[in-house]
Amino acid sequence: MSKHESEHQGDDEKADFFEELDLGMGNRDQWQRDLVNRLAFASINEQRRARRWNTFFKLLLAAYLGILLLMYWPSEWTAGGLGKEKHTALVELQGIISDQMPASADNVINGLRDAFEDKNTAGVILRINSPGGSPVQSGYINNEIRRLRKKYPDTPLYAVISDTCASGGYYVAVAADKIYADKASVVGSIGVRMDNFGFVEAIDKLGIERRLMTAGDHKGLLDPFLPENEVDVEHIQMLLDNIHNQFIDAVKAGRGKLLSDDQKIFSGLVWTGEDSVELGLVDNLGSAGYVAREVVGEEKIVDFTSKPDLFERLGERIGVALARILANSLGATGGMR
Repeated sequence: MSKHESEHQGDDEKADFFEELDLGMGNRDQWQRDLVNRLAFASINEQRRARRWNTFFKLLLAAYLGILLLMYWPSEWTAGGLGKEKHTALVELQGIISDQMPASADNVINGLRDAFEDKNTAGVILRINSPGGSPVQSGYINNEIRRLRKKYPDTPLYAVISDTCASGGYYVAVAADKIYADKASVVGSIGVRMDNFGFVEAIDKLGIERRLMTAGDHKGLLDPFLPENEVDVEHIQMLLDNIHNQFIDAVKAGRGKLLSDDQKIFSGLVWTGEDSVELGLVDNLGSAGYVAREVVGEEKIVDFTSKPDLFERLGERIGVALARILANSLGATGGMR
């Protein structure tokens, strides 16, 4: 092979080498572009999936709230006298009469005011199922019932006792025009009580030293870890007697000559609804439906009971649902169920 042919062959080999090198570089660039494209598309797809799930959960939450809204629709939009037909208004007094409780004076009074103010109310039923409670809260309700009866003389108010109407519950009932009960209802308990405990001997046996510092001779009144003080006991008994006399006066003002002369009425005892009719504590036997139909003359009943705000109740329901989900996840479902 000549020198010239050898040089030419070398040039061809160099050309082939660089051509292969360029192809390799091109393949590497293409691979990088493919990788970037794949990552970009994967990111886009992931964002789309996230948006879809986000939309799904929003729709699920909206559906859940919609179902709860429909559950409360009848009580929220038919109560309050929004109908144009004559009706009997109903206000519930359920449970212990106490501030910050469903049967607080504010809640019951708000319901009564709404019921009386409605132009289509033919009569008001206050349905009571309560063992009593605060004499102050009961007195507030009693006074407001008397005021509303004077303001709306053409709208009668009837107290209807379901299971129990004792103590503060009866304090409220006596302000009504008439009182109805079931024959097996528990009625009465016209008295006042204050509960306390004494742990003096217990702390002596346990070797506990009681250290109480007060400013005022009777500031440690009825301290359960100190012996009873006769002066303190007499003072508390005087308070109880005064409140009891207020209770008796309210019962006499409401029931008047209808009451029996039996002084056991004011002893704190309770009677059945049937016996209460004989004693004059109750006017007659009958349910809320009976009173609406036969006494008021309007069988349709509209509930005016003051209830928590709709969204507040929805929030409570959602909170309960979340609590159940959490309990299930922790395996603590026994108590929740």
